[in-house]
Amino acid sequence: MVSTSGDVLAGPSIVSGFREDLLPMADIVTPNVKEASALLGMQVATVADMHSAAKLLHNLGPRNVLVKGGDLHDSSDAIDIFFDGKDFYELRSSRVKTRNTHGTGCSLASCIAAELAKGSPMLSAVKVAKRFIETALDYSKDLVIGNGPQGPFDHLLRLKNTSCRQEAFNPSDLFLYAVTDSGMNKKWGRSITDAVKSAIEGGATIIQLREKDADTGEFLEAAQACLKICRPHGVPLLVNDRIDIALACDANGVHVGQSDMPARVARTLLGPEKIIGVSCKTPQHAQQAWIDGADYIGCGGVYPTNTKANNLTVGLDGLKTVCLSSKLPVVAIGGIGISNASDVMRLGVPNLKGIAVVSALFDRECVTTETKKLHAVLTEAQ
Repeated sequence: MVSTSGDVLAGPSIVSGFREDLLPMADIVTPNVKEASALLGMQVATVADMHSAAKLLHNLGPRNVLVKGGDLHDSSDAIDIFFDGKDFYELRSSRVKTRNTHGTGCSLASCIAAELAKGSPMLSAVKVAKRFIETALDYSKDLVIGNGPQGPFDHLLRLKNTSCRQEAFNPSDLFLYAVTDSGMNKKWGRSITDAVKSAIEGGATIIQLREKDADTGEFLEAAQACLKICRPHGVPLLVNDRIDIALACDANGVHVGQSDMPARVARTLLGPEKIIGVSCKTPQHAQQAWIDGADYIGCGGVYPTNTKANNLTVGLDGLKTVCLSSKLPVVAIGGIGISNASDVMRLGVPNLKGIAVVSALFDRECVTTETKKLHAVLTEAQ
């Protein structure tokens, strides 16, 4: 209807046809702010206006509405508003400064349709499509093609070398999630790299560096050394809490708690490619993590543990409640080891993908042996 460059592509009769005939048939409509303004006969110029526009457009018949805010420049973030008739979601990402935006709207809608065809829920399809668009914009942002004010959107990522691109998050990576502890490593006389290497050799599928007492330089050095171990094995490395460390060493992502930097802000800083996990104890926490753009949640403590000062447990019932309310993959954490891992994994909820452990691996003499044992127990419990 109205392109990003401002060209009007549809006259009043066509706009009327959209409102009266097409919108009531649609599963989702994805207008930019200029198109939303034309459809509603009002100016959509702020995020608050986008909320109102999404609701008014929903009243015209579509089941879902995504008002795209890429043309708004009153925010450092790119903000889209999704409305499903019940809940509003603010989908934020870093604004990519590039002239190569011609075709982004068509590509976004096509990607949403493709994800829906694969069976994805609507909001999940929108999030995947947004991540795809953001990634392509970022990879092609410095290209100069043609002489016009608006360059083409490199939606096939053909024009720039992407060999260093990280693999997308796979929920199966949560299967055996190893969380490091510097105190335990010191107790057993091993370095952080020795601990990580041994865990991977034993079958750990993802590593989280949790170094609460390390200074910044020491933490960064450890993260860089561990990445050299993880990358050749295809094992993601996440950093606990410290977004600055994750950015500095190009880790696969971060894990944040309820009192750390919000996942929404972390996503803006890290971009669409990185993995973000959030610690959650309640269904409300899980819902917020989903809205904020997290990739998975960690739920616990399931059992009492000595690794947390505030040792509040949710138990198996609490874990199941959070899993059933979560739209994201879940990894269980807290006091889990060989003796009770089977009980956790046999809860019977499909989005519970694995367990996260600290003491069961790193407070042992041989990390590799304990990891192999725990991996075998988990495999049998599947």
